[in-house]
Amino acid sequence: MSGLIEDYALIGDMQTAALVGRDGSIDWLCLPHFDSPACFAALLGDEQNGNWWMRPANGEPRAARRRYRQETLILETEWDTPEGTVRVIDFMPPRGGAPHIVRIVEGVAGTVRMQTALRLRFDYGNVVPWIHRSGTELVAIAGPDAVWMSSPVPLEGHNFVHDATFTVSAGQRVPFVMTWHPSQVEESDHLDAEKALSRTERFWRQWVDQCTYEGQYRDAVVRSLITLKALTYRPSGGIVAAPTTSLPEEIGGVRNWDYRYCWLRDATITLEALIRSGYTDEAQAWREWLVRAVAGEPQHMQIMYGVRGERRLAEWEADWLPGYENSRPVRIGNAAVGQYQLDVYGEVMDVLHLARRSGLHGGEHVWGLQRSLVNYLEWCWDEPDEGLWEVRGPRQHFVHSKVMAWVAADRAVRMIEDFGKEGPIERWRALRDTIHAEVCEYGFDSKRNTFTQYYGSKELDAALLLIPEVGFLPYDDPRVIGTIEAIREDLMVDGFVMRYRTDREGTADHLPGDEGAFLACSFWMANALLSIGREKEAGELFERLLALRNDVGLLAEEWDAKNNRQVGNFPQAFSHVPLVTTALNLSHHNGHRRGPDPSEGAAGTED
Repeated sequence: MSGLIEDYALIGDMQTAALVGRDGSIDWLCLPHFDSPACFAALLGDEQNGNWWMRPANGEPRAARRRYRQETLILETEWDTPEGTVRVIDFMPPRGGAPHIVRIVEGVAGTVRMQTALRLRFDYGNVVPWIHRSGTELVAIAGPDAVWMSSPVPLEGHNFVHDATFTVSAGQRVPFVMTWHPSQVEESDHLDAEKALSRTERFWRQWVDQCTYEGQYRDAVVRSLITLKALTYRPSGGIVAAPTTSLPEEIGGVRNWDYRYCWLRDATITLEALIRSGYTDEAQAWREWLVRAVAGEPQHMQIMYGVRGERRLAEWEADWLPGYENSRPVRIGNAAVGQYQLDVYGEVMDVLHLARRSGLHGGEHVWGLQRSLVNYLEWCWDEPDEGLWEVRGPRQHFVHSKVMAWVAADRAVRMIEDFGKEGPIERWRALRDTIHAEVCEYGFDSKRNTFTQYYGSKELDAALLLIPEVGFLPYDDPRVIGTIEAIREDLMVDGFVMRYRTDREGTADHLPGDEGAFLACSFWMANALLSIGREKEAGELFERLLALRNDVGLLAEEWDAKNNRQVGNFPQAFSHVPLVTTALNLSHHNGHRRGPDPSEGAAGTED
């Protein structure tokens, strides 16, 4: 069986990533890119679906301790045995040509007998490769994929696994380098493991040096920023929601989705976190990815895209995989790509307005794109949609979606007012006012003094916490305060915030089963509490959230309070990004806005 979700650490090269367990097993890796088929898929099955483990031959498989080298993505895992202590250093060098996984076994004390076993299974654990030797290297080939293994330790094959036993003494270092190539390439790139380690450490240290945040939560912020960087597809600037698919929101349930894609819903908060932390190059790349991805007819804009901007993300099921802890189905692709979500128009308009205010340069074509989006929105804003949470039930008039339609109109008006852009300002002002009035009339329950999940509903939605965040109403408006209080009362379970209730009749998503507390929602609540002057409660909630991180500082999508464990895809950008913004807000003690405006002083910058 695979380990607990929180038992894993992340390594990556900014084009793909691997999950390494506390037992020294790499149980998930897609090559050559995030959205490629996995060659190690034990995470969603067992070792027969592919993994590569490295551990002492004697003693406890689970490591005694592990950590990232300070301010890097280099993982160090240590075991103590009766014979001595050994360390395994795992990393992926920032990619130049081919992707590499490097594992260096280092003797710390005594002489330790080690074992390693490599099971390559291409196509999500479905294809056993043909393996042969080429000189001192092991070569595995199947279809378009080839993996080369280089090490001074020879691996011997039997029963579709290649393994070895060797010893390492104090001060000795034994390298293993695994390299992927297209199968038509006859020879692998030869990588010096020690030089690659030095280069990788230098890369991450220099990148972290750009971070401008020096507050009390710096360690947590830096680890989250490194994670966000690791989830960035460097050639395009796109950021995947997570490097995994089908890690369940409920153990044994069906809420299992493929998150190896880029969602527009993440755009504004990601851009804000990057700008406020000093990473303008990454912010610019993310904005440019978004502009390229959504280019085209506005009615064809999607809620998500592939890392290179792909639009076709067809969903299918890998029925040969039993799923993480028997959580079926295992889904590849995401059918939500075809949903109609009105909020994405607001997300795009908001992030482009924020980028403009923050001094990120773009061309006049960007304003042309914005104009076309708002022109289209005028004709479609009053239609029901599937909403932010991608429900698979009937479309509804979701309040958050309507609020984001208001955001789109508002940002269009402000682009004209603040930056002198040309457009039908009076018409767009009227659109903005019409949407605002409708939301306040049909999306607000005056008896309970709260906004609701959708028009006519009695249910709540954590996304309503964003109403003041986007400027729809001020934080001191009684309707905002009432909504915050109602969400605390109804959606806060065991100290954390649910997206919406799934344990009552008529739930909006029409899916069976339950789910954990969506961590981003709890960060939103901490920000909301801070912004209405409840700094102590906000700080306490934030500390509870920080305590949920695993031993190397990583968060999944959700928290299962019943079983005290992380659930959902891992690590999750939509958990780490609001961690950064909440930490910055708490450090600056802002009571009525979401932290220092990253655009201050930039209003006069020309595109």
